[in-house]
Amino acid sequence: MSSGGEPVFDKRDQYEQVVSGLLDGERVLAVYDAIGAGTGFIGLTGLRVIVQDKSFVGKKTALVSLPYAKIHSVAVLSNKSWGGSFFSTSSIAITSGSHVHEVEFRGHQKAHHVHNVILWHITR
Repeated sequence: MSSGGEPVFDKRDQYEQVVSGLLDGERVLAVYDAIGAGTGFIGLTGLRVIVQDKSFVGKKTALVSLPYAKIHSVAVLSNKSWGGSFFSTSSIAITSGSHVHEVEFRGHQKAHHVHNVILWHITR
């Protein structure tokens, strides 16, 4: 899942926010814009998942780092029956500790990519 290609991203400013906080040797895989309340974007690197959390009181925003080793599960969320394909939804949930980070994307392909990258890292 960790390809040697160029990172993909929706918005350059979000990509640059992730890049500005990288550790030595860390590489960005993807940064996707999120929709809905609470989350601004999700970034994937070779070491961790970075979620922009906008749910703090007083309009504060946090960049939350979730090392793959601390992620317990990644789930596909759906409001409807599973009659369609497994990835007909555009939302995922990432569980780390007692907290669940829910992220909704513009399009199921991005949700599928994020799910698969996280799953690949947590099952190795």
